[in-house]
Amino acid sequence: MIKTLEAIIDKNGHIHLMEDVNLSETRRALVTILEEPPKTEVVETALLSEQALGEDWNRQEEDEAWSHLQREP
Repeated sequence: MIKTLEAIIDKNGHIHLMEDVNLSETRRALVTILEEPPKTEVVETALLSEQALGEDWNRQEEDEAWSHLQREP
């Protein structure tokens, strides 16, 4: 299985994965360093607004407004 993971490499070369990884055994990995800086502010903003958006999205009116997109069993 090949899987691509987002990570941030700090100026000391330490790699910080953006998600947890669970492997059954040790694996090799390749690291590609991109020219662009990490976009952590977007992730932080999303996490900070998750509760407020969840309250809005989980309302009955929202369910009704999007019900036409639901698949019929």
